[in-house]
Amino acid sequence: MTPAVYINDIAGFLPNEPIGNDAIEHVLGMVGGKPSRSKKLVLRNNGIKTRYYAIDPQTGKYTHNNAQMTAEAVRALSKKSGFNLNDMEVLSCGTSSPDQFKPAHGQMVQGELGCPPCEVITTAGVCSSGMTAMKYGYMNVALGLSKTAVCAGSEFASSFMRGANFEPEIHARIDKLEKHPELGFEKDFLRWMLSDGAGAALISSKPNQNRISLHIDWIDYLSFAGDMQVCMYSGAIKQEDGYLKGWREADDPLDIIKQGYFSSKQDARLLDKYIISVSVERALLPIAAKRGLRADEVVWFLPHYSSEYFREKLYNSMASNGFNIPFNRWFTNLTVKGNVGAASIYLIIEELLYSGRLKKGDRLLCYIPESARFSICYMLLTVV
Repeated sequence: MTPAVYINDIAGFLPNEPIGNDAIEHVLGMVGGKPSRSKKLVLRNNGIKTRYYAIDPQTGKYTHNNAQMTAEAVRALSKKSGFNLNDMEVLSCGTSSPDQFKPAHGQMVQGELGCPPCEVITTAGVCSSGMTAMKYGYMNVALGLSKTAVCAGSEFASSFMRGANFEPEIHARIDKLEKHPELGFEKDFLRWMLSDGAGAALISSKPNQNRISLHIDWIDYLSFAGDMQVCMYSGAIKQEDGYLKGWREADDPLDIIKQGYFSSKQDARLLDKYIISVSVERALLPIAAKRGLRADEVVWFLPHYSSEYFREKLYNSMASNGFNIPFNRWFTNLTVKGNVGAASIYLIIEELLYSGRLKKGDRLLCYIPESARFSICYMLLTVV
């Protein structure tokens, strides 16, 4: 029997004004005083036109940290839904970019909110962390341990992407008289892909009485780390043999800065080679078979792909494997809100929920991939 668990409302927070492609390096800063050589190529492929950064373009100072953005999303959720945060039983927060190692991100969000004692959980990961946070809230309500849960996904990606962060690494390379001391593609690539923001959802055991809710039919999450190598990482450097050398293993503490351990990095070749096959053949098809889900039952497909580059590839793979959902039933806001990692699916659901397009009985299939060591999440929602 499917548990009675509902998303009764969802809200997002995007800091400051949207930043167009021509202004990115003005906000993030150049690396080594030179414009990026890969920027135009990456932006052309990912299709993102605007995104948001928690940085004041005039001063270059941060306007929010991760916990503050998440708290703003939760406050927006409270305002939209009428839910009193003093009644919050569970706060579940996921992110790949917490403000510090300790305390946990969730407790920092609770501190920003100043709300009474409640159960707090923090989930780690990259894009999947927002969904594991939601699944924790879903399970809590489904088991009857609480009547409501507030779940959130957020990212503070700009804290990794500012040009000044890479200056020590560039200078170290110059000091070694390297012929090409510019930033490596695996790091520069992500500077044009990721951005800041947060989303929050109110999970309840009862649906709204006077407006639509989204029944959570199921959330299925699969990690393929058992046989897939690391693709996206931070806090480490990847060795030639594939070994991920963590920052604690650095021979000299100064190497952590000079070698860019804390930069976010992604192997674009591995991403391109595996993300679609893992998403469709190894995740969607087995999950659909297990759940008895057919493509013609899905009214809206909500994909959180990282780049428009994957749009056709994803469609073709799904169609060729007998799970054909036409583009007119796809809904995403990547091009205008950017790739906000763990927050993206919250922002996508929020926009569709308030678009006026949903009707009772519509089924929404959400797709959330993560390339870190390849994990995939699918969630099915029904409008009630």
